[in-house]
Amino acid sequence: MNDQRRQCKPRWYRPLLFTLSLIFSLIFGLEPGGKTWAKVSPLSGLIGVENLDSSRYPTNQALYVTMRDGVKIAIDIWLPKQLNPDEKIPTLMRMDRYWRSLGIMGYFPEFDPNYPEAQLANNAGYALVLVDSRGTGSSFGTQIYPWSPDEIKDYGEIVDWIIAQPWSNGKVGSYGTSYAGNSTEFLGRLNHPAVLAIAPRFNDFDPYTQLAFPGGIFNEWFVQRWSENNQRLDANDRDFVCLMEQLEGAICDALKVVITGAKPVDADRDGTLQASAIRDRTANLDVYKAAQTITYRDDRYGTTGITIQDFSPYRFQEEISRSQVPIFSIASWLDAGTANGALSRFLTYRNPQKVVIGAWNHGGTEDASPYQPQDLSPDPPLYEQIEELLEFFDTYLKDDSDRPPITREIRYYTMVEDQWKTTPVWPPQGIVSQSWYFGEDNSLTQAAPDMEAGTDEYAVNFEATTGTDNRWHTKAGGQDVIYKNRAGSDQKLLTYTSSPLSEAMEITGHPVITFYVSSTVNDGAFYVYLEDVDEQGEVLYVTEGQLRSLHRQISPENPPYAVFGPYHSFERQDGQPQEPGEVMELSFDLLPTSVLIQKGHRLRVAIAGHDADTFARYPAQGNTTLTLHRNAIYPSHIDLPVMTPK
Repeated sequence: MNDQRRQCKPRWYRPLLFTLSLIFSLIFGLEPGGKTWAKVSPLSGLIGVENLDSSRYPTNQALYVTMRDGVKIAIDIWLPKQLNPDEKIPTLMRMDRYWRSLGIMGYFPEFDPNYPEAQLANNAGYALVLVDSRGTGSSFGTQIYPWSPDEIKDYGEIVDWIIAQPWSNGKVGSYGTSYAGNSTEFLGRLNHPAVLAIAPRFNDFDPYTQLAFPGGIFNEWFVQRWSENNQRLDANDRDFVCLMEQLEGAICDALKVVITGAKPVDADRDGTLQASAIRDRTANLDVYKAAQTITYRDDRYGTTGITIQDFSPYRFQEEISRSQVPIFSIASWLDAGTANGALSRFLTYRNPQKVVIGAWNHGGTEDASPYQPQDLSPDPPLYEQIEELLEFFDTYLKDDSDRPPITREIRYYTMVEDQWKTTPVWPPQGIVSQSWYFGEDNSLTQAAPDMEAGTDEYAVNFEATTGTDNRWHTKAGGQDVIYKNRAGSDQKLLTYTSSPLSEAMEITGHPVITFYVSSTVNDGAFYVYLEDVDEQGEVLYVTEGQLRSLHRQISPENPPYAVFGPYHSFERQDGQPQEPGEVMELSFDLLPTSVLIQKGHRLRVAIAGHDADTFARYPAQGNTTLTLHRNAIYPSHIDLPVMTPK
C-alpha cells in the first residue's frame, strides 16, 4: 500500500527522536541535587506522583506488589487524568524483562518514555499496568530461566491485585512484543477469570526451532547478543540505552546524565531498594552459556534441569485452549520464525483467534520487504496497528462494547502485489504444490530428471552470509531488516535458476525442499534460499530454510503442534550422524512467505553450508565439499505453494 501515509525516514530518525525526548527531560525536569523525586499521595496510602486534586487518582505511580513468597515485583500504573474515584475502567497489562521503563532524573510523568504508550491506553479508556519481570528491572528475585513457573504465577497475582483496585472494572487484557509477547501468551495458560483477551506480538511459539536453533542450527549471534544485553540490563548498565539506540560520544554521555537505569519505584528515593534488588541478579541465568549445552531439543538447558521445551508456549496448548481466551497475534514474514509460530498457533489452539502477518521488522515499526525502499514506514502505519489492537481489547474489556467477537481468521500481506488478504484456513484456498527440479547447467525446471546420472560439486564457502541486517538480527532490538541485491552473495553459493516466467506467480505458504547430498565431512548445516531474479539480474531474497544433517531423520510420531512440512523432532532419539560420502536425503520446509514473482522474472534456489554472521559453524574447522545429486534416482527439487489463477 504505497500511499501518502508511508514515508521513507533517514536512518538517524529514531535515535534522534529518542535523544531529543530525553534532552528535553534533562532541561525541564532536573530537580536540585540531581535526584528523582516522588511525593506521597494521600490516596489509599500508596506512594506516587503528587496529585494536586485529591479528588482524583494520581496519573502515574510506581510501586512494589508483594508476591506469595515475599518477592517484590515493580510495577507502573498509569490512569487517565480525568478518572474520578467512582469510575471503573478495564486494564491493559504488559510484562517484560527489558526494564518496564527508564529511570530519569527530575521525573515528571510527561518525560517518562512510556508516556506516549500510556496516553494511548488512557485516552482509549484503559488503565495501563507495566511490570518488571521477576529478577529484572527494579523487581526483586532471580530469573532462573525465562518464563519460569514463579514468573508466570507472579503475573496472575498482579492481575489479582489489579482487579482489587477501586478503579478496576474487573477486566484485564494483556499484550506485548517478543519476550513480553510470550509472557502474554503464558498468562493465558493460568485460566484467570479476569483475563479476557491477550495479544502476543512477534513472539516465539517454539523458541527452539523458530529462533535459537532453527533447523537444529545454533543461532549463535542472536543468543550471545541476547545474553549480553540481559546481563547489561540486569546490572542496571546505562550504556545499554546508547547501545540499543546506536548512539556514541557526546550524545551518549548526555543521555547517561539523564538516565539512571531501570525506573525505581516512587518510595525508593535513595535507590536503596533497587540496589538490593540488583544484588539478587548474580544468580540470573546466563542464557548463552546454557544454550551451549544444547544440541537436541530434549537436552537439558545448562544446569537448570529443564529443557527449552519446558518454557515453550506450545507445551501449554491444552491449558491455553481450555481458557478460550481470545487471541490477537501479530507476526512478520521477515522476523525470524514468528510467522511460522503464529500459523502453528492458529492451527493448534481452539481459541478464537485473529492473526495478522505483514512484511515488517521485529515489532512492526518498519517495512522489511526487500521489494521496498529501506526505512519505509510500515503498512499499515503504526497508528492503525494500535487502533486495531485497541478495538480488539474494546470488544472484550469494555462494559458497554457492542463490537462482535472475533472469528478465526488470518490476514496476510502479499509482497510486490502490495495487497492484504483474509482467509479462515491455512493454507489459503487455491494453493497447489508445484515442483521445480534441479537440472543441468544449474537450471531449475518443472521437468523431472530422466537421466540416471547427474551431480554438482560445491566447495562450501564459510564466508557466505546473509548480512547483519537479516531476519535473525532484527530480533535483537527491532533493528531494520535489509536484504540487498544478492547477486554477489550467490557467487559463493550453489545455485539453480529457472527460465523467465511466462506468467506472474504468487507463492503463499511454506516451500518444501527435498535434495540428496553427500559430504566429505561428518557434520554439516544446509541453508536453502528462495530468491527472485529480475530482468536486470538483481537477486532479491524471498525466504529461507535450514537443517543440520544430524536432525535429518523424519519422525513417524505425531508432532506436538501443527507443522507445515516433514516433521523433524530434533530429539536425541532421532539423531542421525552424517557419514562422509553417504548420500543423504534432506527434506524440510522453508519459512512461510507471500510474494508475487512477476512475469519475466526467474526463480532461484541457492544452497549454502554456512551463514557466517549469524549461525554456528558445522564442522567447527576445516573445509567441506558437497556433492548434490540431481537425477532420476535422486530427483532433488523444491515444492512451491502456488496460488492458482482465479
